[in-house]
Amino acid sequence: MSRPTSIRIFLADGTPDGVRIIDKSNWTGRAVVASRTQLSDALQRDELTRPGVYVLAGMGDDGESRLYIGEADALDQRLRSHASKKDFWTWFVAFTSTDESLNKAYVRYLEARLITLARTANQWTVENSASPNEPPMSEADAADAEWFLNEMLLIYPILGIDAFEIAASEAAPPGGADDLVLDQRGGQGRGRETKDGFVVLAGSRARASEVPSAQAWLTDLRSKLTERGVLVEDAGTLLFTQDYRFTSPSAAAAVLVGGNANGRKVWRDGEGRTLRDIQDSRAS
Repeated sequence: MSRPTSIRIFLADGTPDGVRIIDKSNWTGRAVVASRTQLSDALQRDELTRPGVYVLAGMGDDGESRLYIGEADALDQRLRSHASKKDFWTWFVAFTSTDESLNKAYVRYLEARLITLARTANQWTVENSASPNEPPMSEADAADAEWFLNEMLLIYPILGIDAFEIAASEAAPPGGADDLVLDQRGGQGRGRETKDGFVVLAGSRARASEVPSAQAWLTDLRSKLTERGVLVEDAGTLLFTQDYRFTSPSAAAAVLVGGNANGRKVWRDGEGRTLRDIQDSRAS
């Protein structure tokens, strides 16, 4: 259940793109956020000498958002190791606790749960080759760890990591009044506008091939979605096997029709109003 809360972002060096420390009211967790170029400064922080769980984030050569999830008894040592062994990441988020309550079992539990959530959501490419099992824990300890995880999941999107969120989780059930429809140029889909993009719902069908004028980014994106199983060939089309969140309604429409498309014009509600009409009516 969502509730009002307070999250504090401390700029450790006084600049908005420097090392940042994230605290939340009534919570013992704390996050350290920094870019790869700031790693040496971040490693001076006392927080990173403690046990914790971390995410390395960045873009692959294909432009896809990627992340690696890990845990460590001493975060600084593990992050220092990744600086020489993993190339894709450009920044990291590391969570620990201010009261040293995170032990080995807790951080292993958090790592396992985050990997499972990221693979289930299938919004980012997960660089982890293995999916560790949750460690044996008492029911009470597991409940505490899950509570800690829920607080982390509230903070990740604020920092630009939405890899753990099921695409349409915050929207109404399929078939609701908020559903928008696209039916043209070989694409047939249902979708929803969300706070951070546009979600195409499972069961939607994309045109099997791109039009000759399709840009390279679109061909690459459709190829990547096929490789990850978001799109599968079915009955001469590409079927969405899951809800998938795009950065904009135009990107979503382009994947469906296999070419450039103005999402604000081609997505329509049950009354025939375009997304542009709907958005304009909100501002009037």
